[in-house]
Amino acid sequence: MKKLIFIFALIALSVCNAQVLEPVKWTTKTEKLSDNKFKLIITAAIDAGWHLYSQNVPQNGPVPTSFAFNNPENAFKIVGNTKEQKGHTVDDPVFGMKITYFDTSAKFEQFIVVNKPTKSIKGFVEFMVCDDTRCLPPTEVDLTFNLQDITDEANNKQTANIDTGTKEESSPWYIFFIAFLSGFAALLTPCVFPMIPMTVSFFTKQSKNKAVGIKNALIYGFSIIVIYVLLGILVSLIFGADALNALSTNVWFNLIFFVLLLAFAASFLGAFEIMLPNSWASKVDSQADRGGLVGIFFMALALAIVSFSCTGPIVGTLLVEAAAGGNQIGPILGMLGFSLAIALPFALFAAFPGWLNSLPKSGGWLNTVKVVLGFLELALAFKFLSNADLVLQLHWLEREVFIAVWVAIFAALTLYLFGKIQLPHDSPITSISVGRLILGLITLSFTVYMIPGLWGAPLNLISAFAPPQHYSESPYGVGFAKQANVLQLKNKTLPNGAHLMPPHDIMAFNDYDKGLAYAKKVKKPVMIDFTGYACVNCRKMEQNVWTKPEILDILKNEVVLISLHVDDKRKLEKNDIVDSKLKPGKKLKYIGQKWSEMQTLKYKANTQPMYVLMDHSEANLIKPIAYTPQANKYYDWLKKGLSKF
Repeated sequence: MKKLIFIFALIALSVCNAQVLEPVKWTTKTEKLSDNKFKLIITAAIDAGWHLYSQNVPQNGPVPTSFAFNNPENAFKIVGNTKEQKGHTVDDPVFGMKITYFDTSAKFEQFIVVNKPTKSIKGFVEFMVCDDTRCLPPTEVDLTFNLQDITDEANNKQTANIDTGTKEESSPWYIFFIAFLSGFAALLTPCVFPMIPMTVSFFTKQSKNKAVGIKNALIYGFSIIVIYVLLGILVSLIFGADALNALSTNVWFNLIFFVLLLAFAASFLGAFEIMLPNSWASKVDSQADRGGLVGIFFMALALAIVSFSCTGPIVGTLLVEAAAGGNQIGPILGMLGFSLAIALPFALFAAFPGWLNSLPKSGGWLNTVKVVLGFLELALAFKFLSNADLVLQLHWLEREVFIAVWVAIFAALTLYLFGKIQLPHDSPITSISVGRLILGLITLSFTVYMIPGLWGAPLNLISAFAPPQHYSESPYGVGFAKQANVLQLKNKTLPNGAHLMPPHDIMAFNDYDKGLAYAKKVKKPVMIDFTGYACVNCRKMEQNVWTKPEILDILKNEVVLISLHVDDKRKLEKNDIVDSKLKPGKKLKYIGQKWSEMQTLKYKANTQPMYVLMDHSEANLIKPIAYTPQANKYYDWLKKGLSKF
């Protein structure tokens, strides 16, 4: 009978805690590399459907994974930063930034050098996990690494490559694809396109038969690829992995790239031409006359030099973008994609000269392509200036200013395509071609699309370029009427502990006791919002569901909102620091830990967002609800709960 009661007790306990989730299991391992060098390995096993955030999360994003190691009396030395395996990098529409995460599993490595005999090393990991509908609050897990009885791996391995940090890498396929498209764009410039029939004519005259012509054409195309890939390898070797990793956040690199791209844009727009010395071309041409494999290679090199005034800015931009992605092989892949797109047409037309009849004739349209590329270079330049501004937090190029610059650039491009603006090297326009008209309509549509962004529209199409929405002149948008309304609301006398939540102007409390006391005073029910500053789905609810008029009216007028941030890192007052009931021996030091433990103990849940409707005796009016993207369902939950108050 006692055994049966015990089983029922276990079942009841598991039901009560069914919502207290632990989707990540952490394990540790130690590898000995030499007498005093060790590698600490931390592995995270992640439940299906959940994802763990990287260590490298931009500012104002989700809570990153972080590690700390206890080091009493300097028993060991930490070498470099904690390395992590490559994760999935996505453009997050809520935070407006690229975020890297792991699913299924994640592996982290930390190199150390031991200074004195040590049996073990202790530390902890702080992390945050989310699935498609909820997030867990930041959690700390203790880690222990055994340094005794570890097999010496030094004899089985080469010298360990101790890196100084981790890097977020751009997708290699993305770099290759963009570079490949850029290569085709370079083909349609006035420096490259006219070279196709000249090159084909050369191979037609030099080849004794069709088989020899095809062989020479393939060698020529391969030579073009080799020349540009060598350039990519050179950039990677000069900068190295660590420098490339620092490019995306280094202020000076971003400012240099901004100036560089401005120069490229000015060159394409016709202000001047970027050219290599004529002596280089003359020397290469003389070598091309030697014939054989050497002559073909120097013909390819001559193409690269002669066409540099058009391909140089594109190649430079590609190298900058690939390098800024933090991937050491990025410049190599970029040049491979670019050169492949350049080489294919030359090789194919050289092998099959009859196809030349299908090519359009050279003309003013080639310069139009060059000018369009110049406008795109100009727009891209401001991305790098924005990066520098974000790092320094100067707020000189905030979201509205950035969008205004892009609107001006693409509006000017639209006028150019419609023939209303002419640049130095343009031919006189008597009529607009169908292709030019269609391209003009596309740029006009894009310009019109960006204009609402000046008033706070999300602009998902350019989320990877524009500053995030919070980096703005005003969270309330632009407009005198709206600003006046906000000022009027702010001038109202708010209850003790209350504030207005932008941009909805909902009065909210961040302190549970003050919010409950005010609710009793005004005789309204309480809605607790268990949320987080870095909670993606919390922001989705606030941006997409709370904005519905019928729901916004309830939140403003019919309930007292108490928003409790479980990731609030502000320290508690000394007299508020208490022992954790969930983790005996640990203290609750931060405000967020207090609210997180309250949610777990009282509501048997630890995911955000979570919404609770309760009366003044702190009893639930209705069963709490979590992430609910369907506005009508969320509204029905609110109405049903309020009807029981």
